[in-house]
Amino acid sequence: MDITQVRTFIAVADTGSFIAAADRVHVTQSTVSIRIRNLEDQLGTYLFERSKQGASLTIAGKQFLKHAIALTKIWDQARLDVGIGEEHETILRIGGQVSLWDGFLMKLLPWMRVHAPEIAIRTEMGYSPDLTQKLSEGSIDIGIMYRPEHRPGFKIKQIFEDEMILVSSQAEDKDIFENDYIFVNWGPEFLSDHALNFPDMKTPRVSLDLGTLGIEYLLLSPASGYFPRRIAEPLIQEERVRLVDWAPKFNYPAYISYADDIDSDLMNIILKGIKVISRDVGHNPL
Repeated sequence: MDITQVRTFIAVADTGSFIAAADRVHVTQSTVSIRIRNLEDQLGTYLFERSKQGASLTIAGKQFLKHAIALTKIWDQARLDVGIGEEHETILRIGGQVSLWDGFLMKLLPWMRVHAPEIAIRTEMGYSPDLTQKLSEGSIDIGIMYRPEHRPGFKIKQIFEDEMILVSSQAEDKDIFENDYIFVNWGPEFLSDHALNFPDMKTPRVSLDLGTLGIEYLLLSPASGYFPRRIAEPLIQEERVRLVDWAPKFNYPAYISYADDIDSDLMNIILKGIKVISRDVGHNPL
C-alpha cells in the first residue's frame, strides 16, 4: 500500500473536501481523486460518499481511518529507525508520565548519552493509560508511569515513590483555597485523590496542565498548588515557597514497564541509570 495514498486519504477525511485536501498535500485535485480511487480499488470498497458539498466517510472509510492513522505513525517511526546513522546501534523510545520528566527523566537522558552513547533516544510524555496503550502497540519501548496496567508479555518494576506536596508563595495568614489556589493536573490518580480530600473545594480560578512548569506561576504571583517534592524542595530550602504542613500528601509509586523480549543488556543500562538518578534527586530506589 502506498503511504502517500494513505496520507491523502487522511487529508480528505480531515477537510471533507478533495479540493481542500489537494491544497494540504500540495497536489492537484485530479491527483487526489486518482490516489483515493486507487486506494479504494486496493481495499475493494468505497471510502467516501461524494457530493456537491464535499466528501464524507462511508462506514468502511470510518473503519479505515483509525488504521490509516496507525499506518502513518508506524511509517514515520520506521523512517526514524532506519535513519539513525552508523554511530548508533539501536533506538530506545521512552514514554514518561508528565510529572516525571522535570527533575527525573530529563536528568536520565544526559546520563544515557554519557554511559550508552551508541543508543539513539526518542522521547514523549503522557499519562498512564496512553503510555500503556503505546507500549502494547509497540510505539514506545519502555514506559515510566504511576499506574501501569498488567498485560501479558510485559514486566513491571517499581523504581521509587513520588510524593506530591502542597506548597505556597503566599503569606501564612492567607487562606490557601480562597486566595489563588492553582490546580495542576497530575493525571487521573491525582484527580481522584484531590477530589476525595477536598470535596467541597470551589473551582480554582487557575487550572494548569503544564506539569512541573506550573511552579513558575508561584514564583511570579502569590499562589499555592501541589507539586512533586523533588521539584519543590529546592525552592523550600531557598525560602521562595513554603510547605503547607497541614495539607495531605499524596504518594505515587513510579514504575517502569517494558516488554519481556527487550534486550537484557539495554535494560540493565536503563535500570542502572534510573537508580543513579533516583539517588541524585533524593529518592530511595527500589
